[in-house]
Amino acid sequence: MADSQSNAPLRVDAGPSTSGVIHVRTRLTADFCVLANALAQRRGSAVTVGVAVYIASLPEGTPVSIAALCGHFSEGEILISRALRELEAAGYLERRRVRLPSGRIRTRTYFYDVPGGTDPRTDPDPEPDGPPEPTSMPSAEPEPEAALSLADADPEAVAVLTALRRVDPRLLLSVREAARLAPAVSQWLAAGVGRVQIVKILTDGLPDRFLTRPAGILAYRLRETPLPSPPLPPAHPGERLALLPFQTCDDCDRAFRAPEPGRCRACRSVSHLSAAC
Repeated sequence: MADSQSNAPLRVDAGPSTSGVIHVRTRLTADFCVLANALAQRRGSAVTVGVAVYIASLPEGTPVSIAALCGHFSEGEILISRALRELEAAGYLERRRVRLPSGRIRTRTYFYDVPGGTDPRTDPDPEPDGPPEPTSMPSAEPEPEAALSLADADPEAVAVLTALRRVDPRLLLSVREAARLAPAVSQWLAAGVGRVQIVKILTDGLPDRFLTRPAGILAYRLRETPLPSPPLPPAHPGERLALLPFQTCDDCDRAFRAPEPGRCRACRSVSHLSAAC
């Protein structure tokens, strides 16, 4: 008889089951992946679970952009995008912008079997599991590299990040985390978003229990909340504004409206900030 590969809790042996699922187990030796029950049995959208299972089963390096996932599933871009956002908010998925040797910015996607995990290949010195160091009046000397980055950051952006813990004490950031988040806050400030409004956006509707570090949740909100668009020029009487076509960003594969292909506004802003540093 084949060995069971499931650790799901067993029912009391009371003879043949008359209802519910009956498992017929086959011991797999190839072409399978291991999933946590917390993910496979996640409540909510079946699309989100399906996308997670599919990504977990893929070989490393397989494209998982919205366009690639839409090519596999019958669901459209809206449902696939929503599933990715839910997985990112829950801590299973992380998208990082990295600079290539050529100078271009690309988005790399990391999928975690357990939310909050670390990849030793990309984070050899992960953040400690304990409470992060505060960004003001630290009890220990900050790391020189993190302190230098924070010194180069926009003081107003750092002030916004420091103010978050006064609204929610759980949003206490380390020096390194504040240095990482400050450039994104600076983009919001440059776009005309006020400090009070930024604090409200970052602190409203937070979950009762964090499945990942607070900095990860803040980074997700900073990245996914659309920046205000510049006002449109007034149209002449009787003239209708032309609706620009959808384009796919060359860097992050997100859809945006523009007259021709290229990069979305967020990726262009990251490129400008990197060039200015």
